[in-house]
Amino acid sequence: MRYSQLRAFHHVARLGGFSRAAEALLITQPAISEQVRKLETDHDVLLFHRDRRKVRLTRAGEELFRMTKQFFETEHQIGEYLSESRAAIEGELRIIADAAHHITDALSRFRKRYPAVRVTLSAGNTEDILAALRSYDAEIGVVGSPPQGSDMDTLDLSTTDIVAFCARDFLPDSTTTLSFDALRDLPLIFREQGSKTRAKLVDEATRRKLRLTPAITAEGREAVRELVASGAGIGFVSHAEYRPDDRLRLLRLTDADLTMTEVMVHLTQRRDVKVIRAFMEIMRSAPEADTP
Repeated sequence: MRYSQLRAFHHVARLGGFSRAAEALLITQPAISEQVRKLETDHDVLLFHRDRRKVRLTRAGEELFRMTKQFFETEHQIGEYLSESRAAIEGELRIIADAAHHITDALSRFRKRYPAVRVTLSAGNTEDILAALRSYDAEIGVVGSPPQGSDMDTLDLSTTDIVAFCARDFLPDSTTTLSFDALRDLPLIFREQGSKTRAKLVDEATRRKLRLTPAITAEGREAVRELVASGAGIGFVSHAEYRPDDRLRLLRLTDADLTMTEVMVHLTQRRDVKVIRAFMEIMRSAPEADTP
């Protein structure tokens, strides 16, 4: 196994094709193909499914790609450390958040301080976020509860109650609260599997020996919100994430102590990646302290 073989494999996997990898590495496509073929032959492993117009990673290829992400990131960190310009911070910061309202101010301050860093912000549920962090497909995550295991560094952001909400004319005007047991007789709109809000509701129902069956399962918080606003049923969200809306009415759950603790997370082994360290410092600092 040679460095050039790993580099060829990594670029094909990252860019999704041999031609793109060849362009990125400034070598010919046959040379890239030969490096990958030699890596597969020497180790008796198939790394790519080769279709006519595209390549797809095999299971073995996915596992190796996870490791080469770590390998080449470490190489990059070594280069930064040895570089005379290592004080500069640039590159990419990918954030996936179950709810982004906790970090918008910090993102603004981060961009002012580090304008050379490209930032992407996307949405996902807790399960997807943790998977993305562990596969090196994101640097920072915001999730609905502290993750299990010891591979993540965490920063607590807030703890708030889980509340229900419905369309303004869905229930009688006098209704401002619901008991948990009353939920079994109402049409419920749940988020997808992997949502911590959904998991907390299901766990509480299981503890009470109560069956909650969603009338609709929707992908993402905004989809739930629009379905609820249309009168399709009852939705659920942490109080901190509930946004006032003339179409909606907030309902407190009177007999269930359900809370969400929003947590910022990143892989412990990546804590010294410059963009991660810089963003976590911004998050821990007061806004006033970050003003030039």
